[in-house]
Order: sequence, then structure tokens, then C-alpha cells
Amino acid sequence: MTEFTDHTNLLPTAVQQFVLHWGEMGGQWGVNRSVAQIHALLYLSDRPMHAEEISDTLKIARSNTSNSLKELLGWKLIRRVPVLGDRRDHYEAETDLWQMLTRVAQGRKEREIDPAVAALQTCADEAARDPRISPVARERIDAMHGFVRTMDDWYRQMIAIPPGRLMMLIAMGKRVLAFLPKGKGEK
Repeated sequence: MTEFTDHTNLLPTAVQQFVLHWGEMGGQWGVNRSVAQIHALLYLSDRPMHAEEISDTLKIARSNTSNSLKELLGWKLIRRVPVLGDRRDHYEAETDLWQMLTRVAQGRKEREIDPAVAALQTCADEAARDPRISPVARERIDAMHGFVRTMDDWYRQMIAIPPGRLMMLIAMGKRVLAFLPKGKGEK
């Protein structure tokens, strides 16, 4: 990537497109567009950048940049790095794709899945004690709770697999099915 010495210069077209597209995807995933764009910029940058430089490059407010950097630090997708001769905070992105994926997955799990598992456990417990609830409702609550717990257990197993082995498993794709017993309705 080219050096960002003159912040008014346009980014290379491919970098610009990546940053804009990453921002759009972030919006679809429930992530603030500026947060996603800053992450994309730092991910493609070949050197750490300071907040003012990020703001100028992306043409976003300094306060927005500051808040976005805090969020990215919280997700552990970026880190502060010292730059000799400059007292400002500089930032660089995690570039290991597996680390990025696992950090995002872990963050989403903690914010979304763990509370869902706990809430469904509470609902299942209440349903088991309440004689007024219909058997259908009780069964469906239990089924939902069991499903979410199973997916949570699966996540824990997958996150423990070393990335190289997990990539091999992913690359095998549906060929893995040959090793599994046939399910109901399968030929």
C-alpha cells in the first residue's frame, strides 16, 4: 500500500473499495460503518497510523475516530503501538485472519449467545415449574434451549481445534459426510 503522508491524497482505488465495502458489510453485521472502515484501513496499512491521520484519510470526525478506535481495541482487533519520536498513540490491526475470526466470534458469543443460553435456561426452568404452560410450549422452549446449548458446545469444540487442522476440516467440505452414518431420509 502507498505511504499515507499527504492525507488529502486519495487512497488507491482497490484500498478505497475495500474500505468502503468493509464498512458496508460491517453495517449489515450490526457494526458501525466507521468502526468497520477504520478496521479495514488499519488492516491494509503497512504501518501504524495515529487517530488524526485516520480521521483525515477517511474524512470522518476525530471524535468518531476516537470512539471507533476504543471499540476496536475492546474487540482486540487493533492494538496501540509506540512509534519512535512521536508521542501520539498509533494503531495497527491484527492481520492474522484466524485471530480476527476467533476474537469476533468470541466477542459475539459473549454478547449474544451466552445471554441467550442463560435466558433460555431460565425459561425452561420456569416452564418446567408452571402447570399452566402447554406441553407444546414447554417442548418448544426445551427444544430451543437444547439447540442453542448444542451450538454453543459445538463452538467450544471448534475454537479448541488448532487453526491448521480446522482449515483442513473446512477444506474437506461435504466430503466429511462420507465418514458419518446416514441420517433419516438420506440415501
